[in-house]
Amino acid sequence: MRTGDASHPRILILTLSHGAAHRRAANALRQALSELGPNAVVEVVDSLERCARWFRAYYDSYQIPLRYWPSLWGWIESVQHQSKSTGPGWLYCWGARPLFGFIEDFNPDVVVATEVGMCELAAMMKRKGRGSFRLAAVELMDFNQAWIQPEVDLYLVTHEDLGAELETAGAPRRKIRCCGQPIDPAFAVLPSYETARARLGIEPRIPMVLVLFGGVGSGKPKLIVNELKRIREPLQIAFITGKNQRVEGEIRRLSRGLSRTRVLGWVDNIQEWMVAADLMVSKPGGATVAEAFACGLPMLSFSPLPGNEERTCGWIEKWGAGQWIRKAENLAPAIEQLLTNREELERLGKTSRALAQPRAAYDAAEAILRLWLGSS
Repeated sequence: MRTGDASHPRILILTLSHGAAHRRAANALRQALSELGPNAVVEVVDSLERCARWFRAYYDSYQIPLRYWPSLWGWIESVQHQSKSTGPGWLYCWGARPLFGFIEDFNPDVVVATEVGMCELAAMMKRKGRGSFRLAAVELMDFNQAWIQPEVDLYLVTHEDLGAELETAGAPRRKIRCCGQPIDPAFAVLPSYETARARLGIEPRIPMVLVLFGGVGSGKPKLIVNELKRIREPLQIAFITGKNQRVEGEIRRLSRGLSRTRVLGWVDNIQEWMVAADLMVSKPGGATVAEAFACGLPMLSFSPLPGNEERTCGWIEKWGAGQWIRKAENLAPAIEQLLTNREELERLGKTSRALAQPRAAYDAAEAILRLWLGSS
């Protein structure tokens, strides 16, 4: 049963600011929905900002073991990975009361959740009869048993393998759409390798390695820079550190003496840097991986966070789009081996490009609009 005007669907996208992938996917969806459904009312909400303050502190507490005792967080995450809920239901209901009130006031036709906990909250709300909206879950390469909720009407997943995981875990196949991870529509129309290099002032005949530290600038700068200093092949390096000024400053200090090196913070044209690069070294965040696929960019996954990012490394290797560098001392040899073996590098690039779904945001938006029409 629809709750809004028949010609003006109201779509609420629940996201949060952990990392950057959730918000980037949410913004890509909003843009695609606005283009495909110009009469739609689409709003993106940082869900935790609408919850009780103590609940936000509780939800963010994972950062403590992640920073100071990663192996403990890895164990906690592995337990959550197989659990039907990421936390106590009574606590979620209590902490999310302000969010539930906001959703009721917004009166959506469709709620889209880009994070598993937010999917649980929306499912709880439907279960308690506090909303008649349709619920779409956007799995950003982060399978978790808790995604499987009977109140979910549509699962949007990044790859058939992840769709198979959901189905095995209990999600009805008819609800699963393997449309790719929503990324910025800019990745659907890319410049050529030569054009991107000319725009960015990159020397045309020397290989370039792109080193990313994610939207919030996490990783192991010292280990990476020390490994890059070991490489004797001619090389250009671009470091992009996201919004972490401390990491940016640390890399500027550590990279002194490295020739042909540029250090940047947050950039709005990451697609150009990816197109212009020959190889990428990065944490395997879901958005980064999907964007690299769109650009046909081979990836060396390094320093993944315990849990889901380690599982993503496994997918990258299984799909043949890159390598998982498990030990720091293997990074420099891997880079040299690939840059001197253009045939292998090109093979990885072709495999990566074959996995690309640059229009994923539009495909997901179409599925969401069809979901709304089905309930009209």
